[in-house]
Amino acid sequence: MALKVVGAGLGRTGTNSQKLALEQLTGGRCYHMVEVFGRPGDAEVWTAALRGDPPDWHEFLADFDAVVDWPACGAWRELSAAFPDAPVLLSTRDPDSWWRSASKTIFEAIDRGRVSPDPIWQAMVDAMFERFTTEWRDEAAAKKAFVAHNEAVRAEIPADRLIEWQPDDGWEPLCRAVGVPVPTEPFPHVNTTDDFRAFAGLDDA
Repeated sequence: MALKVVGAGLGRTGTNSQKLALEQLTGGRCYHMVEVFGRPGDAEVWTAALRGDPPDWHEFLADFDAVVDWPACGAWRELSAAFPDAPVLLSTRDPDSWWRSASKTIFEAIDRGRVSPDPIWQAMVDAMFERFTTEWRDEAAAKKAFVAHNEAVRAEIPADRLIEWQPDDGWEPLCRAVGVPVPTEPFPHVNTTDDFRAFAGLDDA
């Protein structure tokens, strides 16, 4: 199986909603960070890939029709090259809005040890931020890296292959990416900041 969509958008740009939507549209599975929780051996694979030693992508992702979110978005160049027929989906949002969400969810969860104490997981997280920015705790540096990431994708992926999407765009860009009609039901909007904080126990005393 070859990927039908390569997601290049960073976390906290509606990627969990994208996952559900793409699974509905393709009838297959979409790889998202949540998959690593159920496939713990993948963490080492992603660490190696993000540090320059990728797996056989076709074999590693054989059970999936799409990838979105971290850690896959950190390897968007490699994945887009490995699956040249797949459109590249860049999910974005306003940098200030993204920072407010990311700092209250992903970044706080990592700082407070709510992701995983496992050193293998920590190595993957470290590799992710090596690709993004090691200064992710600093608002200005993180927003600069966010903008730079998006600009790099736009610069390197041909316009006829690139699909841009923001959370309010709903179904249409995703349907265009996979070549299917727009569903009649509402677009799934999940994993809000409040949802993430509740799941990760960030509001616990």
